[in-house]
This record gives sequence, C-alpha cells and structure tokens, in this order.
Amino acid sequence: MAGRPDDMAAEPTMDRSSLYREEIFTDRKVGTIRVLTPVAANGSPDLGRPVVYVGEAQLLTTVGALPLSFEIEARSLEDAIEKYAAAAKEAFERAVQELQELRRQASSSIIVPDRGMGGLGPGSGGFPGGGRIKLS
Repeated sequence: MAGRPDDMAAEPTMDRSSLYREEIFTDRKVGTIRVLTPVAANGSPDLGRPVVYVGEAQLLTTVGALPLSFEIEARSLEDAIEKYAAAAKEAFERAVQELQELRRQASSSIIVPDRGMGGLGPGSGGFPGGGRIKLS
C-alpha cells in the first residue's frame, strides 16, 4: 500500500519480493488470526522470511465497533493462539489511550475570541463577552 499521495500517482505495482500467502483462522466467537506466509513470486514458500501472525478483534464503543488489528509475536499458529489474549489486551489498551488523546485534543481546540478582536468585541455586533478563556 502506498504511504504517500504522490506514490498513488504512479501505476500501482506489487512488490515481488514482499509477497505473502494469507490464511485466516477463527473460533467464530472472540476473534481472528491471519497467518501470513512469505512466498516467492512463483508461489513457493520463501523460507528466508518469517511467518507473520496478525490478530484481529473489535472494541465496542458507544458509536459502534472499532476494528483492531495487531501483530502477535509467535513461532507457530498454536503459539499465536496462546498469545492472542495478551496481544489483544495490549491493542485494546493502546486504542483506548488513542481515543482518549483524540478526545482531549478535540476538547482543547475551543477558542473564544478576545475583546475588540477584529469587530468581534462588545458593541461591534460580534460575539458578546470577554474572551478570557483560550484553549488551544
């Protein structure tokens, strides 16, 4: 996936040296583990690169479900299953912290204009009040 907007201007091409075969495992209750097996361009396994295990879950919020995706440091599918809960908990905590930070940033972006600022002060037909509170 392109990281910068100007990368999208060029014709999208796949990186032949970074291919993975994807398998999905789920218990249909808690979550999903995606196993990404590195492969060569001809589809044969690429033993020079490690298999990647990616867990997926959902964080239920007041505005709906927030999908979470997180890497699981594991040597096998069985190992990834054992480590799923701890990795999911860490991803949940990180997501909650990020949501709290976004909420904090949104609440601190309120700006009240100063008195006499460009026709916005009292008597100018602008906003009434002093404007002593400034948060940014």
